[in-house]
Amino acid sequence: MRTRTTTATTGLVAALAALLVLAGCTTPQESPRGAVSSGPSVPAPGGGSGFEGPRPQDQNLLAWTGDPNDAGHVTAQTAAGVGGRVTLVRIVLREEITWSNIWLGLAGLDPNAQLANCQLGVYDAKGALVAATADISPQLMTEPIAKPFALAKPYTAAPGTYFIALLLNGSWATNALTLKSTGAGISVNAGLTPPNLRYSTVLTGQTSLPANVNLAEQSTSTINTGWASQWYAIS
Repeated sequence: MRTRTTTATTGLVAALAALLVLAGCTTPQESPRGAVSSGPSVPAPGGGSGFEGPRPQDQNLLAWTGDPNDAGHVTAQTAAGVGGRVTLVRIVLREEITWSNIWLGLAGLDPNAQLANCQLGVYDAKGALVAATADISPQLMTEPIAKPFALAKPYTAAPGTYFIALLLNGSWATNALTLKSTGAGISVNAGLTPPNLRYSTVLTGQTSLPANVNLAEQSTSTINTGWASQWYAIS
């Protein structure tokens, strides 16, 4: 009697196993083809599946010093404070681009300003002027918005560190001619020293951007009085 029960049970188990195979069922540790599974799939790190925040390309730009949505502060200085000085803002490019415009966030106008010999430009990491605009004085008198200033000639910029240069000359009322900026203030250069300051000035008495600047001479004296963290972008 015991022998018959064992035989019947064994036959039943074999029949059930055959049915499971035909139905394509597997054990939890096997794939339908019998391969061992390592468990649920996990996205590879850096796969770009999460939200990465605003990018310049989202606004048809190539690079920027920061999200313009955060550029709510205003920087203003006296003509005596920044006139003739070359203000440098560091920007790091991580891919090659054709640089055609420098975008500046113009916040306020002085309708009575007398501007001349105002210019934007680009210095490389060695302090050489590689691109520049013509005199931008007329454009600083109209439309207080973020707007592009064309380089005299587009520049093919390899990945690396560059400095956007601003030169202002003339007379204007303090707190009238103003630029968009963050509220960073003195902290903009935290952890940095010349020649790698993020915001700085060099030279005085300039009426045009010089062909070369000595980045080791970067100064924060004017930056620390409130002339800091201007917003720029590239297209």
